[in-house]
Amino acid sequence: MKFRKMTAVIAAAAVAAAAFVLPACTDNPVSNEGVVHPSVEGLEDKFTDPADIIVDFSAGKTEGFYAAHGYSNGNMFNCTWSRDSAVISDGIMNMTLSKGNDGVYYGAEYRSTAYYGYGYYSVCMKAAKGSGLVSSFFTYTNRPVWDEIDIEFLGKDTTRVQFNYYVSGVGGHEYVYELGFDAAEDFHEYGFDWQEGSITWYVDGAPIYRATQNLPSNPQQIMMNMWNCIGHDAWTGPLDESALPATAQYKWIAFKSC
Repeated sequence: MKFRKMTAVIAAAAVAAAAFVLPACTDNPVSNEGVVHPSVEGLEDKFTDPADIIVDFSAGKTEGFYAAHGYSNGNMFNCTWSRDSAVISDGIMNMTLSKGNDGVYYGAEYRSTAYYGYGYYSVCMKAAKGSGLVSSFFTYTNRPVWDEIDIEFLGKDTTRVQFNYYVSGVGGHEYVYELGFDAAEDFHEYGFDWQEGSITWYVDGAPIYRATQNLPSNPQQIMMNMWNCIGHDAWTGPLDESALPATAQYKWIAFKSC
């Protein structure tokens, strides 16, 4: 009960200032006919209320979000976050991984100041292409424990998307989905519906995969990042420096509270 009350208060405060219409993600949504989808109800009217929108870069709406700057996550992250790598141009958030003249790799991470709970999270984005690169949309917290829900694109093969989640720092729930298109070539909508008993991931509005066991339960920040991996070539492939600078692009981020 405490969690639900906290979620409602935080979500209401975060979206109160937003009042604009969700722009189209793509004029040619991909058909997912033939795929066996889980049955999910209650999302048919997602984002019809303008108050549901969190960030619309095309409208210059970025309240409640900020770019990480001046530090590195370390471990598998082989870059330093720079606000100069997260630039809005022509209504698009461009998140770039580049190598500076100082030999340092600079990546981009964008996150909400508020924490959110159960509901539907969605992004309209175009992934970055290049071995060793990761572009993403996810939720994360380390308070009081590490919980996370992921949508990740590995630049070595952007015809796939990887879904995953962490509970108290434990992952290993990866599911890789063959998109049927190249996520680096056009904008598409990706999302997940996080409920107390399930997480269901979506592509262009179609439910693709559902997890129901041992799920995250703590409010999380909404985040996205663009980075290069080190030490996990079996997962991401070795970094292809000829692909740099590489950019992932985002049109909007949306959240509908449960």
